[in-house]
Amino acid sequence: MPLDTTRLPRRLPATLALLPLLFATACAAAPRHRAPTPHAAPGPANLAALAEQVDGHIGQPRFAGADWGIEVVSLDTGSTLYAHQPQHLQQPASTAKLFTAALALSELGPDYRIPTQLLAADAPVHGRLDGPLILYGMGDPTLGIVTATQDWADQLATQLAARGVHRVHGDLIADDTYFASPAMGTGWEAIDLQSWFAVPSSALSVQENQLELDVAPGATAGAPARLEGTPAAAMALMPVVNQLITSAPRTRNDINLYRAPGTDTLYAFGNIAQRSPTQTFRLAVGEPSRQAGAELLEALTRHGIQLDGQLKTVHWPAENPARVGANVLAQVQSPPLIEILRDGLKRSQNLYLQNLLLASGARAQADALQSPTPPPGFITTESWGIKALRQLLDRIGIAPSASLIEDGAGLSRRDLATPEAMARLLAFLAAQPYADALREALPIAGVDGTLGGRMRNTPAANNVHAKTGSMAYVHCLAGYVTSAAGERLAFAIMLDNYDAPAGAPSASQDVDAVAVMLAGLRERSH
Repeated sequence: MPLDTTRLPRRLPATLALLPLLFATACAAAPRHRAPTPHAAPGPANLAALAEQVDGHIGQPRFAGADWGIEVVSLDTGSTLYAHQPQHLQQPASTAKLFTAALALSELGPDYRIPTQLLAADAPVHGRLDGPLILYGMGDPTLGIVTATQDWADQLATQLAARGVHRVHGDLIADDTYFASPAMGTGWEAIDLQSWFAVPSSALSVQENQLELDVAPGATAGAPARLEGTPAAAMALMPVVNQLITSAPRTRNDINLYRAPGTDTLYAFGNIAQRSPTQTFRLAVGEPSRQAGAELLEALTRHGIQLDGQLKTVHWPAENPARVGANVLAQVQSPPLIEILRDGLKRSQNLYLQNLLLASGARAQADALQSPTPPPGFITTESWGIKALRQLLDRIGIAPSASLIEDGAGLSRRDLATPEAMARLLAFLAAQPYADALREALPIAGVDGTLGGRMRNTPAANNVHAKTGSMAYVHCLAGYVTSAAGERLAFAIMLDNYDAPAGAPSASQDVDAVAVMLAGLRERSH
């Protein structure tokens, strides 16, 4: 089950752990203590009992240095059933993805499909296309992953061949300038940028901008370790300095991976014991658009299309004059936006939500520039997205001081929101035509996504539909639940500045305990 986290967990078994200066190591770690899941107690009989139970839970001495924020509202009556510091700003972590989901659904719509196109200035003549062929991305994060786009490169090459093209007399330009923004979100930390959960956001993303690196021992002690990466196109673009050696059997593994910020070269050093099982690490791809171009180039060759030029890339803030006036020769489309959201929310996939923020920003910018008085100056695509989000929240009635969101994924430590703002957002979403689809797109307790292993054998199982959010010392849950009395509730539960002491339940269990109380509530609000 993929981890729900906008950052790596603080203790890692055999996965990529980042230290200062993007230093990565994969030493064996002691398994984290997990307290047994308690049997579900009878649900609160009434609202007074609910308040007493929640107050007793969050008032335990071990939370003395922590910050709880909770808001529970009825979708049936509009009443507030419980609140604790509802207007207190807290870090939302990945529950911030709910804001991005609301924006994307409002700005683009649940049925919107993101295109990826092949462009050229001139039509082919006698099977020959003169001038550059442009691979133009518009933010689809699913290329190479889902059924609709898994063979995206072959789809484009097939369409090009169907036009009679068998030779391109020019370069192949992979163009990701649709997003006029840096590749990392505002507030993302440099220490994270090598890892799989903070991959670069690109208008031309492919294979979720990740590379899986398999590390295996050599045949004999003293031999270099074996390093193999998937996809091969991404591995070919990352120079590797392999100083990782095979040590004697049963010696302690010390696998270190390091890639300096802004560079492609990966250094591998340390040792891996002979006969150790292969260990797999997930790394961010440094230049996704170049990988996409390389994959398309291979597909063109498979379909008998010769390229006379070279593979080139264009990134913002550079411009691509060849794209001006170019025509669409081929196109693939993403799944509907609601399906991208479902995959992104279930797995808490940062790239998907950051790309959707940027796609929404690009749409908002295009609309603004078509107005009779277009705005002067330049702001990034991400800033356009945040501006559009602010306008949406104003319409909902969420004050600017209650929601300070800076990125689309919740990866920024500078993101802040109040439980009240989160609950109000959820209530707004529950009143939209796409409400049922969005509710099903959220992780379901005990069933799937990042809640698949949580709240089993409780009244919350197959009942709570909620977005999880966690990073170091931050644990949140926000979504929907139906009480035992049949009342539909929206809730936000936020626990900041807390590290579970030895022997205590995990922080996620403490957050879940409140959701279980809501699921068991036996009285309706009035």
